[in-house]
Amino acid sequence: MRQRSQLLGGNLLVTITYTAPDARDLGYLLHKNPSKVQSFDLNVGVATVFYPEVSGERCTAALLLEVDAIDLVRNKHLRLGTRDSLDHYVNDRPYVTSSLMSVALGKVFSTAMSGRCKERPQLAVSPLQLVIQLSSVSVVGPPGFASSLFEPLGWEVSEIPVPLNPEFPDWGDSSYVRITLTGTIRLSDALRQVYLLLPVLDDAKHYWVSDDEVGKLMRAGAGWLETHPRREIITQRYLAHQRSMTEKVAFPIHEERGAEADEDVQLVLARKTLRGLRLEAVLKALHDVGARKVVDMGCGEGALLHRLFSDPVFTELVGTDVSPQMLNRAEERLRLRELSDRQRERVRLLQSSVTYLDERLRDFDAAVLMEVVEHIEPERLAALEHSVFGYAQPRSVVVTTPNVEFNSLYPLLPEGTFRHPDHRFEWTRAEFAQWAASIASTYGYSVELRSIGEVDQLLGAPTQMAIFRRA
Repeated sequence: MRQRSQLLGGNLLVTITYTAPDARDLGYLLHKNPSKVQSFDLNVGVATVFYPEVSGERCTAALLLEVDAIDLVRNKHLRLGTRDSLDHYVNDRPYVTSSLMSVALGKVFSTAMSGRCKERPQLAVSPLQLVIQLSSVSVVGPPGFASSLFEPLGWEVSEIPVPLNPEFPDWGDSSYVRITLTGTIRLSDALRQVYLLLPVLDDAKHYWVSDDEVGKLMRAGAGWLETHPRREIITQRYLAHQRSMTEKVAFPIHEERGAEADEDVQLVLARKTLRGLRLEAVLKALHDVGARKVVDMGCGEGALLHRLFSDPVFTELVGTDVSPQMLNRAEERLRLRELSDRQRERVRLLQSSVTYLDERLRDFDAAVLMEVVEHIEPERLAALEHSVFGYAQPRSVVVTTPNVEFNSLYPLLPEGTFRHPDHRFEWTRAEFAQWAASIASTYGYSVELRSIGEVDQLLGAPTQMAIFRRA
């Protein structure tokens, strides 16, 4: 059987390299012992995990998928041609195994993809220095297509075409590419991204696509696909261009503060995408000001705290909200009860209001008010300004708020209404700039204004940001 597999089959190799002082911890994160070679019999072939490189500072895990052409023909779950078609036996399926490797990743590394690791829980939620190599991937698309999928996720991408025959370079390159991804990212996120994007690269599923694929797409894409600039083509390709399935894709909106269930779908999707851009913009701003100790004022369900907690740069985090219900949801989101005592020391959740003086919120590197000020009654803004800038006095303050001018570009948002029923006001760009300048002058801060989201030439960006630095 092994000889037949070597003659008729093919393989795809995926390697994951982790560089760190305790690089052997990669074995814990993947739940696969570096000292053993482990094989798994799958419907699509035999998957083998082994470690070609193990040292104190560098560790590489490899997943090899061996595909048998005859077994594929006999597998009723695979997508094949008609019964009389020679495609059953004459095809590139054993060699172009992108979607089959995706299946193997999901089966073999399912626990790692979930982000669970009892032995190294802190490491499982921390960004790691990773290099992922895909030995030979069929890419259907223009040059740089793989980069357009992975680079928006923070990866540095190398695409090297595989020649048709190395001994005859004049024959040119094949449609297969050797892809290398280099970046600093959580291992669970990296695995989910590769799992989802592998079959997107060659625009083919080598197995039957059922409604279950919609759920797989949403689970694997949660937290990054909803804000991806190529989300539409990713969704279409992953679901084999079946419109009945693509129409079912809808990411949850519970992270959007108090979103109404009956809001128009187009507006909700726009908000969801913008929410992800906001999180990234605030995270970058905090890095730009060199913050280590951060308080998220009006933290809601903890979307920003969750992102900050995954970044070891931030050593102390505090989230505040007036709503105990929101704080409970933030606690669940952060899984505080599952963390060790040392991990829980990094983050605290406090019931507090941005308009009250709170001694516990002083002496922080940065405070964040993300989509908060517009929920305050205009006559209470002075109290907010004094409590944050005059009393708490963080070294930096990051504020984001909607740009009301942009609202006219939401086709189904009624004219004259705000983006959320709880908003007490929404500022124009000029009004926000005037407010920010007044704050800076009154409390001894400098201020920098930034835009978040796609910028319209006349109306500006959907969200505006101010970064205050104490003089």
